[in-house]
Order: sequence, then structure tokens, then C-alpha cells
Amino acid sequence: MSKNSTCPVCGAPTQTATRPFCSQRCADIDLGRWFSGQYRIPGPPADEENLEKPEINDER
Repeated sequence: MSKNSTCPVCGAPTQTATRPFCSQRCADIDLGRWFSGQYRIPGPPADEENLEKPEINDER
């Protein structure tokens, strides 16, 4: 990375300690986006036959 790189979240100059982000706050925002599913890695379509079905435990 060049010394003039910018934060992918807010566009501010990056800091060495939190690179590629400008702060821990922006790093946390980015992590939250991954957890919430806002970022996705493309791949082949899922085969419906191989999808796991949730187990229903109906012990009453």
C-alpha cells in the first residue's frame, strides 16, 4: 500500500496501526458489514439438495 492510501469506509487517510482503515471505529464498521451480510464473496449458485435443513426438535 502506498503511504497516501485512504480508508475504504470513510475516505480519510489511513493510519499505520489500523491499516487499511483510518481508525478502529472504521475497522469495526467494516467488520459489522461482513457480519450483517452486506459484503458477499461471489461463488457458484448453491445446490438446493445440499443445503442443510434446520433440525426441528419438538420434544414436549
